[in-house]
Amino acid sequence: MDYQNLIAIDTHTHAEVSCWNPFDNYGEEYDRAADKYFRSNRRPTIQESIDYYRERKIGLVMFMVDAESFMGRRRIPNEEIAEHAQKNSDMMIAFASIDPHKGKMGAREARRLVEEYGVKGFKFHPTVQGFHPYDKMAWPIYEVIAEYGLPAVFHTGHSGIGSGMRCGGGLRLEYSNPMHLDDVAIDFPDMQIVMAHPSFPWQDEALSVATHKPNVWIDLSGWSPKYFPKQLVQYANTLLKDRVLFASDYPLITPDRWLKDFEDAGFKPEVMPGILKGNAVRLLGLDKAS
Repeated sequence: MDYQNLIAIDTHTHAEVSCWNPFDNYGEEYDRAADKYFRSNRRPTIQESIDYYRERKIGLVMFMVDAESFMGRRRIPNEEIAEHAQKNSDMMIAFASIDPHKGKMGAREARRLVEEYGVKGFKFHPTVQGFHPYDKMAWPIYEVIAEYGLPAVFHTGHSGIGSGMRCGGGLRLEYSNPMHLDDVAIDFPDMQIVMAHPSFPWQDEALSVATHKPNVWIDLSGWSPKYFPKQLVQYANTLLKDRVLFASDYPLITPDRWLKDFEDAGFKPEVMPGILKGNAVRLLGLDKAS
């Protein structure tokens, strides 16, 4: 990534539409519920997202969420995202997502994606994947991530997916309590762990884990900055200023809106460059790339 010519790096964007696979309408009620919750029905293709970010000179990290075992929904191929990243390597990085229920087969896939497709990290969503992050079931995949020194992003806190559906669509919020990542941070001290989102209703737990474990980061995706809890802004300005990341959750929230609201959200001017780009450069190892 040619980060020096980018104004920021958005570390949390989603692939929503596959151009490789036919449309899968199974579980489409989750999409409708999410549209209502986020008041958005934006579903760009991967290339449309890339064009949007390139026009703004913002780098992006993109992934999908593989929840095939728990939700029965066909995933967007990791390879599809990775090939787009290879073709747009000046401003895009691909993360992969592998359902942790896939165990050793998932670990084999993770290794192949790193070695053959150059993916630079992995995304987990405990609520929709139906697992506790500390479950040893996920260890084979974590071991591959740690071996290659790559970061792992975990959804934390409330989920717009399933919100308002009967029984919340059967999705358990408790899986995404950030305190569950404490065990992962201990057992994989060299794996950089990113807790995605302001972790409502467990914001204090997230701040505690990140403050206590130096391999834990926080991304600021999924909310407009004007709604951030005051303690999150306080820690981002002080103890965690080097481990907080600009992240939008695009296409649910656009970087245009996020960056506009960020200006007035109480962040100190001296920490803003790190949040917008500098911290991501270090997390992604861009400053060490040849």
